[in-house]
Amino acid sequence: DESELLTVPDGWKEPAFTREDNPKGLLEESSFATLFPKYREAYLKESWPLVQKALSEHYINATLDLIEGSMTVTTTKKTFDPYAIIRARDLIKLLARSVPFEQAVRILQDDVACDIIKIGSLVRKKETFIKRRGRLLGPKGSTLKALELLTNCYIMVQGNTVSALGPFSGLKEVRKVVLDTMKNIHPIYNIKTLMIKRELSKDPELRTQSWERFLPKFKRKNLNKRKEPKKKNTKKEYTPFPPAQPESQIDKELASGEYFLKERQKKQKRVQEIKAKQADALKKRQEERNKAFIPPKEKPVVKTQKGN
Repeated sequence: DESELLTVPDGWKEPAFTREDNPKGLLEESSFATLFPKYREAYLKESWPLVQKALSEHYINATLDLIEGSMTVTTTKKTFDPYAIIRARDLIKLLARSVPFEQAVRILQDDVACDIIKIGSLVRKKETFIKRRGRLLGPKGSTLKALELLTNCYIMVQGNTVSALGPFSGLKEVRKVVLDTMKNIHPIYNIKTLMIKRELSKDPELRTQSWERFLPKFKRKNLNKRKEPKKKNTKKEYTPFPPAQPESQIDKELASGEYFLKERQKKQKRVQEIKAKQADALKKRQEERNKAFIPPKEKPVVKTQKGN
């Protein structure tokens, strides 16, 4: 059956690369170097003999330069695995990023890979970045621990980078969760999805089917809506003609006929306007005072008929 030939059997592993696969060794010497921070110097100095011992099994030399603050790995004439130097490069990169040696040495295995995710430039504000990075860790590291159990990866959050170590399928999920967290999507949503996927993978009938109907769909809610301004500026219709010139005080007086009145008549008119305003104000004030003396409306008394 062709479908059986295309599927990988459970528990299948690729055979290890041995000396017989490449008996003549490598043609050229390769080397990689990386810098490490000052605070890692004491730990690296203490654990360097273990690093050299682990790399010597793959015939790779490792040198630690404390003056320059760098680590270097180089191939030798006995090195037969061409990919061993790449694993050694990843090993010193992980050690420089505060990953302990016990975890970092696992990169030398065939079925283990690593991924260093740079998160420093994904968020602009420093306060927001610290908050989202803390969200990835969770209370007392519980969120990170749950993610490690679901992906079978070791995750180390250090400064502006997240170092992950484990199988390829797990690293893919870790990268997605980390990037989504930096985009303000809470990691608990992705953890719930991973838990459902883990349960679905145990069922052999569902392996060939789509899991979309089982996975939860979370809608984004923008709670902090922008407040609308009290005064809204509405754009007027564009006209090529300039606006009409506003009327001056003299124009208004000419239109009302006040301009032709004498000074004494103008004064009398102003006094009459003032008296009219005062009378209106007094009337309103009196109405406000009289409101307190208006009796309330009484409810009509309903007479109840007594039964015989």
